[in-house]
Amino acid sequence: MVKLVETIAKSLVSSPDEVSVRELPARGDSMVIELKVAEKDMGKVIGKQGRIAKALRTVVKAAAVKQNKKVIVEIVS
Repeated sequence: MVKLVETIAKSLVSSPDEVSVRELPARGDSMVIELKVAEKDMGKVIGKQGRIAKALRTVVKAAAVKQNKKVIVEIVS
């Protein structure tokens, strides 16, 4: 899942070197993935009205269902 989020995020931003993705300790039965990007790229990852962020979470959730997991994607600056 981490590699999937990293690949998608790097393709969206203009500074792919500053993309950082890590897996945080689980919250209950859910896996948490934290995505950090450069401040100038936040808008590109979130999108208008959060559409890109929602699409990213949907893709990750669909991949997680195939592995019988629950995944939460957090975007932080």
